[in-house]
Amino acid sequence: MALHPRLIDLSLDRMWRLLAALDHPQDKCPPIIHIAGTNGKGSTAAMLRAILEAQGHRVHAYHSPHLTRFHERIILGGEAIAEPLLEEVLGRVEAANQGRPITFFEVTTAAAFLAFGEHPADYLILEVGLGGRLDATNVVTPKCTAITPISFDHQEFLGDTLLSIAEEKAGIMKAGVPLMLAAQDKQVEEFLLAQAVRRGVPVKLVGRDFTARKAAQGISFATNDETYALPLPALRGQHQIDNAALALACADYLGVDKTAMATGLQTVRWPARLQKLSKGPMVTALSARLPQAVLYLDGGHNEAAAHILADWVMAQEARPLHVILAMLASKAHDKYLAALQGGLTDRQVHIHAVPIDGNDNALPPDELVTTAQNIGLSASAHANPAAALAVINDEDALIVIAGSLYLAGDVLRQHG
Repeated sequence: MALHPRLIDLSLDRMWRLLAALDHPQDKCPPIIHIAGTNGKGSTAAMLRAILEAQGHRVHAYHSPHLTRFHERIILGGEAIAEPLLEEVLGRVEAANQGRPITFFEVTTAAAFLAFGEHPADYLILEVGLGGRLDATNVVTPKCTAITPISFDHQEFLGDTLLSIAEEKAGIMKAGVPLMLAAQDKQVEEFLLAQAVRRGVPVKLVGRDFTARKAAQGISFATNDETYALPLPALRGQHQIDNAALALACADYLGVDKTAMATGLQTVRWPARLQKLSKGPMVTALSARLPQAVLYLDGGHNEAAAHILADWVMAQEARPLHVILAMLASKAHDKYLAALQGGLTDRQVHIHAVPIDGNDNALPPDELVTTAQNIGLSASAHANPAAALAVINDEDALIVIAGSLYLAGDVLRQHG
């Protein structure tokens, strides 16, 4: 297949052409919930899927990127797509494309639409890949849309201001289709609400039309009509309550009952989001040396994710913090490190910079070390996460492997 010379080339022209050649499979999919935003798309989608499944619905889902296997991107009725079916739909996409330039994400999205359209389900949760307006997923008329918090990421494609990024995310809005909107920067919220009015989009806004806040025994989720006492999400961090609010607002719009909401929040699983690692060679080696130490994995990779990580650390009991960090060269590692340092006002912190195995776009560890040291953080470079782990000697260390979903995928594949 003749892939486009650029890995990312935001345009819908190729996608519309390819889908027409495939007889418009996107129009044959189950009712769609389309989710855009910078942070929290995957967690929101995972919680909504768990809630809908608890209601007894069969749910498809589309995610990117994957962590350990490509098949994780295409979920059919709760299971990753099987290899024979994946090969079949990719083959049909290749034949329909007739050798014309096409990007990797466009190919995989078209293949996903074929699979989704040919396998019955009650809902499809469709996660935007990049941006929204020109994303390959933005070829559908959904039942509802959701936009998670917008912050800086992928500026080389989406623009270098929050409003330019918000304009791209707003592209998933469709006239008459309800939008569930998470908390935003004030100017972003005002911009999105104005866009919704201009486009004829009804909006349910967090803080105005629905809320979720921590309560004594879990969370309290309230709409303008009802208030529900629900358990805390199984995913860690205060930010996951915010993500739950968006998922619950979608679920409420879709008619899900309180019991299913509660069950879904308790059963949701979404790897590499402040995930505590409990098995594998690294955990075994760490437990043998430092039985009181704990090891977590977090794929957050931008400034907002660093703030979230810092907030979560500050909510834990005080322990020496060791961050085993790798980042792509395209990411604003200086802002990530500054946000982390700024949020950890009274904690002992050391950055262990590592490469991302086999990834030519990863930032060299020495560059991460230099940036960290320049802002006053203690830092050192290591050959890999296991080597970094081996030099940690604090008996009660809190260790977080962070900075990249690609690194997170490597850890999950190699170390369980």
